[in-house]
Amino acid sequence: MKEFGGSAFFIDRDDINTDEIIPAKYLTEITKRALQPHLLEDLFLDGKEFDTQAENFQQASVLVTRSNFGCGSSREHAVWALEVNDINVVIGESFARIFRQNMFNCGILAVELSKADIDQLFALAGDNERIKIGIELEKDTIVAENGQGEKAECSFSMNPFDKELVAAGGWLAYADQKY
Repeated sequence: MKEFGGSAFFIDRDDINTDEIIPAKYLTEITKRALQPHLLEDLFLDGKEFDTQAENFQQASVLVTRSNFGCGSSREHAVWALEVNDINVVIGESFARIFRQNMFNCGILAVELSKADIDQLFALAGDNERIKIGIELEKDTIVAENGQGEKAECSFSMNPFDKELVAAGGWLAYADQKY
């Protein structure tokens, strides 16, 4: 079974679209690896360019955001850009439907939590606090811990098939196991 979790990076914004996740000008690339340096390069937060070179972003394997992550076009390249940057979990209030399924198909966990739970995770993180997030997929729980030992635990639910798909590592790995 695939492991999920790790260092988390927080993006405090709703409606991050696929053009911001991976700009359209890179859709002609022929390898996923070519997308790696361009993840979120067109994202603006509070009117400022997102710093894709920030150490805590470069080390993250979990993104925590707000609602409607992955809206816009349904390009699979946006998920591939997350995948080649070793992002294995995105946690938010909601996801665009096709984007969420593309994440599962690629073996990336999309966890939907209530606004109150998302607010609790952001509060635990404070100002750029390093947070570790562990996912217990079989128990449908998230445990987050900051550097001071403060913890937050949240529960989530997933469709059993999607859970099995993600646990296998994505659609291709699932098909190899089942067929």
